[in-house]
Amino acid sequence: MTTTRTRPPAAAGSRAARSPRRRGGRGGAGLHFAAAVSALLFLVPFYLILRNALSTDAEITGEDWQWLPAAVQWGNVTELFDDPTVPFARSLWNSAVVGVLHTVGTLLVCSLAGYGLARIPYRHANKVFYAVLVTLMVPTAVTFVPSFVLVSSLGWVSSLRGLVVPGLFSGFACFLFRQYFLGFPRELEEAARVDGLSHWGAYWRIVVPNSLNFFAAIATITFISGWNAFLWPLVIGQDQEAWTVQVALSSYMTNQTVNFHLIFMATAVSILPLVLVFLFLQRWLVQGVAQTGIKG
Repeated sequence: MTTTRTRPPAAAGSRAARSPRRRGGRGGAGLHFAAAVSALLFLVPFYLILRNALSTDAEITGEDWQWLPAAVQWGNVTELFDDPTVPFARSLWNSAVVGVLHTVGTLLVCSLAGYGLARIPYRHANKVFYAVLVTLMVPTAVTFVPSFVLVSSLGWVSSLRGLVVPGLFSGFACFLFRQYFLGFPRELEEAARVDGLSHWGAYWRIVVPNSLNFFAAIATITFISGWNAFLWPLVIGQDQEAWTVQVALSSYMTNQTVNFHLIFMATAVSILPLVLVFLFLQRWLVQGVAQTGIKG
């Protein structure tokens, strides 16, 4: 009489349980490797900027590639800010002022407009909203000349008012705020209205404190857009004292000469504020992008 050995069910089950883990571990390792490669590729431009910013023009344009400069040129920083032909420090200040005022103005004006379109009863609210959407379909080149004529007639050329005021309202930001407030739980606002708050009180005391993530996301996008603006500041800032950082960067490249080391050093310095803003608002930015509203 022969006997057959059977594998215990527990052993078979444990092997079956271990197999998906191994597959999951391999998949996780592959994802981590892909993420590491993507991160390295993302950091390559920043490495090139820093490497060239601390090099000489001969090392930047030379045929023999060097991963690091032979001698770190810290004097490029001093040369950048001491250049009498380009007021780079002043341009940084102008860009900071323009970016902050654009951000604050957009958050205030567009959030109020979006909240009014989403919550305040008005029979023409949809018509106003569609009119705002129509402005998004009009090319910027069409409104550029009329905007310049208006700003020039007001005497705002080469002034911060001319740089800031035309960009205080954004139809796209108004659209985003309106869509966000449509998904905001009405129960919170109704409770505030029962307590005697007006629309303004409900907006300021209830809606804004519970929407900081979304506000941070819009603030980050708006600040980056205002900081990187070039064409409008180039036309309005006809005086050097009204230059922004992007206009100052373009001045290092002319038909006669190209100062490579100053271009890269100025680029590195101009990127630093954006990096600081992103690091400061990173947590709120990620949450604001991931969440489209508060689940009540």
